Amino acid sequence: MSIQTVEDTKVKAFPVKPAEVIAFTAKARRRIDPLAIAGNLATALVPPAVVILVLLVVWQVACSSPTASLPPPSQVWNEAYDLIAHPFFDNGPQDIGLAWRVLISLQRVAIGFGMAAVVGVALGALVGQSVWAMRGLDPVFQILRTVPPLAWLPLSLAAFRDSNPSALFVIFITSIWPVIINTAVGVRNIPEDYRNVARILRLNQLEFFVKIMVPAAAPYIFTGLRIGIGLSWLAIVAAEMLTGGVGIGFFIWDAWNSSRLPDIIVALAYIGVTGFCLDRLVAAVGAFVTRGTTAK
Repeated sequence: MSIQTVEDTKVKAFPVKPAEVIAFTAKARRRIDPLAIAGNLATALVPPAVVILVLLVVWQVACSSPTASLPPPSQVWNEAYDLIAHPFFDNGPQDIGLAWRVLISLQRVAIGFGMAAVVGVALGALVGQSVWAMRGLDPVFQILRTVPPLAWLPLSLAAFRDSNPSALFVIFITSIWPVIINTAVGVRNIPEDYRNVARILRLNQLEFFVKIMVPAAAPYIFTGLRIGIGLSWLAIVAAEMLTGGVGIGFFIWDAWNSSRLPDIIVALAYIGVTGFCLDRLVAAVGAFVTRGTTAK
């Protein structure tokens, strides 16, 4: 049988329906719809914008009285305009914009939280995998996680005798507990079928950890990481208020000592927006890694 005969037989045996051709052509010609994108953006942005506008109006009305103890938004805008309009100015070591201060604080958070993520996942896997480790370590973890972040600061200053490693330790010790606990819960909830497959394939502990344990517990791990990144951002701001430096936390404390309430309010807005972006970043990474199975 010739090649041409074979090709004719394939065409006759598997005819292509006109409807399938039309559907494929329509799918291939489908383009981005600007109206749909604009509608999605409006749905995501308009409701929070309206709420923020209402809150600003209420704030303006409530604090417009001369006897009000807090400045209204109009006063914040007038007195802190340079901080709002020029976040990246640099006039010296202690006279920099809020964006630079946030980046300095984020650098500390990245180091402290990175260490907490690595150690927390490892300890969580140990606690979730071993019954004896869970019985021995879980009560200790439950006790230590209730200690407030700033309560660790005097101890860390006494141990490290330097403000920067002390702040990193406070971030680490504050953010590690949700990572450990959520990782342990995820490991304990791994289906028994996965463990049986590992036994059949004769995977060693490292292979089981990398190929089965981490992927199966990833939704729980990223839930813990989201909680941990929020706690680490809270901890660094509080720690910088006492340890000094040029971070955003020390800026708030310095502004308070100088009675610059508008500057404090602007700094709080920076902190809130940065914390929101950190949470969304970890959530996006978790959704990508776990294919959308993490909590939104």
